[in-house]
Amino acid sequence: MDTIQTMHTMKQKGVRDDCRGVDFAFLDSGTGGIPYMMELKHKMPGARCVYVGDTAHFPYGEKSADEVTESAAASIAEIVRRWDPDTLVIACNTISVTSLAELRSRFSSLPIVGTVPAIRLAARVSRNKRIGLLATNATVRHPYCEDLIRKYAADCEIFKRGDPDLISFIEHSLFTATAEERMAAVQPAVSQFLDQGCDTIILGCTHFTHVAGSIAAAAGKDVQVVDSRDGVAKQALKVWQCAETEAGNTDRTGTATVQSPSAALPYRSDLPADKSFFVTKLRSPEDEEEYRDLCASFRIPWGGEIQINAG
Repeated sequence: MDTIQTMHTMKQKGVRDDCRGVDFAFLDSGTGGIPYMMELKHKMPGARCVYVGDTAHFPYGEKSADEVTESAAASIAEIVRRWDPDTLVIACNTISVTSLAELRSRFSSLPIVGTVPAIRLAARVSRNKRIGLLATNATVRHPYCEDLIRKYAADCEIFKRGDPDLISFIEHSLFTATAEERMAAVQPAVSQFLDQGCDTIILGCTHFTHVAGSIAAAAGKDVQVVDSRDGVAKQALKVWQCAETEAGNTDRTGTATVQSPSAALPYRSDLPADKSFFVTKLRSPEDEEEYRDLCASFRIPWGGEIQINAG
C-alpha cells in the first residue's frame, strides 16, 4: 500500500509519467452508486470515470466496522493500482459513515469524497419536521448519523429504517422486475414512514436512488424524496479541481460547463472505456447477465470481474 501511495504522490508532483489515469473512480458495494456517477457526468461530460461494485463483500450494511474498512481498503488499493484516479468517490453511505476517516488516512495522497445521508437537505425542505431515513442497518445505527441529526436536524423527528431486504432486491432483482414488483418491494418502507406522518424521506443508501421514482409514487405527491447525488457530485468536482490546481493544471475549471480538459496530460492508452462498470465477484452466469442488462439500461460499458487482493 505504501508503494501505491508513493506512486500517486509522484503523479501529483508531475514526475510519474506523461499520461494520466481516470479523473474519477467510484466505489460501492454493488450497483447503488451508478446514479451518482451519472450525475457527475451530467455536470461534467468530459470527465473520465470508472466504477467498481465490491460485490464480493456485498452487503456492506450487515458487516462490522472493521470488515467494512478492510473490504473497502482492498478495493481502493486495486482501483489505484489499475487506474490511478485523480479523485475517488465512495458512493456508499455505509462505507462513508463507518470508514471515511480511516481510508483517508491510509490513502493520504488520494482525494476521497464520501457520501452521507442528506439529513441537512431534508431538514431544510421538510414542512412538518417529521422525516424518514431509509438506509442500511449499519448507517442508521452509526453514531456519525446521530451527529448529523444533532448538527442539522435538531428540530426534527427522524424515523429510521434499515432495509437490507430492499437493498438485496435492488442489487439482484430490480432490473428484471415488473413495475408491480418494484412497487411491492418499496411499499413496506413507505408505509412505515407514512404511518409516522413523515413528509420527507431520505434515501440514505445509494441503492435506493434506483427506486426513487417508485418510492415517490408510493408515498404520494405530499411527500418529498431526497438524496445526496447533487451535493456529492458538486463536492467531487470541487475536490478534483483543487487537486488539479495544485498539480499545475490550472486550465481545468471543474464547472458544470467543462467538457474535457483542454491542455491536460493525455489519458493512458490502457484505461477502460469511460463509465465502465466492474464487479469484484460474479456468483453465476445469470449474475453477469443481470449486470449486462443494467449496463445496457444506463448505457454504460460492462467491464467484467476484477480480482481483489485482500492481503
